[in-house]
Amino acid sequence: MSALPDEPTRADTVALADLDATQPNAAYMRAGIARLQTGLALSDPRDLTAYLTLARRLYAAGRFDLPLGRLFEGHIDALQIITRYADTETATALHAKARAGACFGVWNAPLAGEPLAFDGERLAGGKAFASGAGLLTHALVSADVADSDSKQLLVVDLDATPPAIDSDWWQVLGMQRSETHLVRWHDAPLGARDAVIGTPGDYEHEPWLSAGALRFVAVQAGGIAGLFDGVRDHLVARGRAGDPHQAARLGRLYDVAASAAGVCRDTAAQLFDTPAASHPARVASARSRVLDAGEQALHLTQQSVGLSAFFETDPLCAHMADLMVYLRQPAPDAQRVQVGAAAADGTIEPSL
Repeated sequence: MSALPDEPTRADTVALADLDATQPNAAYMRAGIARLQTGLALSDPRDLTAYLTLARRLYAAGRFDLPLGRLFEGHIDALQIITRYADTETATALHAKARAGACFGVWNAPLAGEPLAFDGERLAGGKAFASGAGLLTHALVSADVADSDSKQLLVVDLDATPPAIDSDWWQVLGMQRSETHLVRWHDAPLGARDAVIGTPGDYEHEPWLSAGALRFVAVQAGGIAGLFDGVRDHLVARGRAGDPHQAARLGRLYDVAASAAGVCRDTAAQLFDTPAASHPARVASARSRVLDAGEQALHLTQQSVGLSAFFETDPLCAHMADLMVYLRQPAPDAQRVQVGAAAADGTIEPSL
């Protein structure tokens, strides 16, 4: 495990409204990620204050633009994993690249029938759900290796060792701008600008693997706050905020958004004052509760705004579609099963 020096942490807010949305998507996303990482430590937060600083930055990204939030979360995830498992020299060099504008992501989902394999020199196979394909500069991938049931982590410099990208597959209602595609390497030699990270099996280590999901829960909670922003602005602009029925719906939407933010904040605190063995279940619970909050918020948004929310020219329509897709993170039902099992064996229990 590497030990990078602490980096200064500034205020946990960042201005995003003046990002140039007219530029190409890759340039826009790279500019957004660079701005969002400003002042943050790019390693695992060492205390609750640092964790909340990161969580609030993720929340702000999701509130402003969910595809940007998705890619920023992947960037942070990759750099935290690199810090955790790479040697110090490699981690320092890759962090320097990030500070200079490189964009990272984690590509772990296997491509059916074509798992990514690494023979010590070359890559063959692919990944599904590769967010940021064609946009990122570096991908942290997991690959099958000989004589091991576990996967090896590699940082692939996507300019030096580019994959073939199948962009036709990503035909979804929302999150189009996250550029989540299928990627394949065909007997590609790993170059000097690529890096082997840690040892086989590092990626699966708990509690980091499961508890790290709280990062994207913070982005989702921000997306819920973005719905609140859109509905409030819609009602005020049209002089409808004074209607008692609309005011009641807006109040409910505020409660839902505040509840989702509270779930993230409380769960973050629990990561620092409860046993590590309970953290995967606690984050699974947070995932489930924010999913429920998101579905409530989507329903309230549609009730409040009506048909206007479904016009593609309305920014609220795109935000709703993005949140609907992003809430479908892998296996939501499995999260509830995990929470139930942990509650049954006493690993977690309600408390005040």
